[in-house]
Amino acid sequence: MSQNQGFIPELSAAPFLTQGRTRWITAENPTGEKGQGGKAASNLGIARKGKPCITLPQGETVVLADIHGTGILQHFWITCTNATSKGNFVLRDLVLRIYWDDEASPSVEVPLGDFFCNGFGERCKVNSQPIVVNPTGGMNCYFPMPFRQSAKITIENQHAEDIHGFFYQFHYTLVDLLPENTAYFHAQWRRENITMEGKDYTILDGVKGKGKYVGTYLAWAALERYWWGEGEIKFYMDGDEEWPTLCGTGTEDYFGGAWCFYEKENGIPVEVPYSTPYLGYPFYSKSDTTLKEKFGEDSVPMHGLYRWHLPDPIHFESDLRVTIQQIGHNSRELFERTDDVSSVAYWYQMEPHADFPILLPVHRRWPR
Repeated sequence: MSQNQGFIPELSAAPFLTQGRTRWITAENPTGEKGQGGKAASNLGIARKGKPCITLPQGETVVLADIHGTGILQHFWITCTNATSKGNFVLRDLVLRIYWDDEASPSVEVPLGDFFCNGFGERCKVNSQPIVVNPTGGMNCYFPMPFRQSAKITIENQHAEDIHGFFYQFHYTLVDLLPENTAYFHAQWRRENITMEGKDYTILDGVKGKGKYVGTYLAWAALERYWWGEGEIKFYMDGDEEWPTLCGTGTEDYFGGAWCFYEKENGIPVEVPYSTPYLGYPFYSKSDTTLKEKFGEDSVPMHGLYRWHLPDPIHFESDLRVTIQQIGHNSRELFERTDDVSSVAYWYQMEPHADFPILLPVHRRWPR
């Protein structure tokens, strides 16, 4: 196998036919039914782009997809506005939930933007293998998500008004059977708007059963001066208590960077965002433009980072807890910090899963 084939296995697998029935769910064909696509009418007539999008009513939950049978959700694409006349932070106000096999509690519960590595209620471009965000706000997910009986995908609008022009496509394949070792996709969001000094931030906890951890997204607002990313990420698994089995060397190291992400411009160190297939630092800003005409653009520094454990998954047999420290450096020594940290954990496990923590109310999710 060539190096390129190993990097993008889909290319080497492309010529080989497999059993499956491909379906797309859109606003125009909300059930993905065979032979029912493209039937809605526009001013150009029937089957001429009649219903490309929907409106999300304020305060309501809309079912985007309700699939019955055995299959794999292979890709989905969503786009919508990130602000309305009633305010900004639409990407934090919309909540994405996914339920497998008629379960009562969701396996995915994440603010829409954060799921796509667009935290802080702001858009940024992401060029990675499982998550891609293109201009302007075209959010794509390629995590494969298998299900044995059903898949239900919902979006809840907790914004202050209706969201018009919500576009989506869900691409899936129905199959006859999945291997016994097929696990279910999960994603969970958490936030501490002020972390506790000397106490590690919890990215994920309470996971029971067998599975593998495949990704981390952090939206980190630095509340203290100087370098913010000396903290180590820790994976406690399979009975670990006081000490973890896996412990990193620093925040920027975990996300594949080094030396504070700095390069010098005119003799001054500046952060350099980047986006690669498996890890990235796609968002950095220290300005807030949401109400600049009234309050200016001053803001705390905001950092968005992702790491996908796809070529290097973290396997666990019975349980998993993931934390990260808030430790800084002032050029002389390390110091304990308190910052504003939000996170998304992505993992696969066998069902059932433990209930997630109660999602913070909408105003507690708004970025600082």
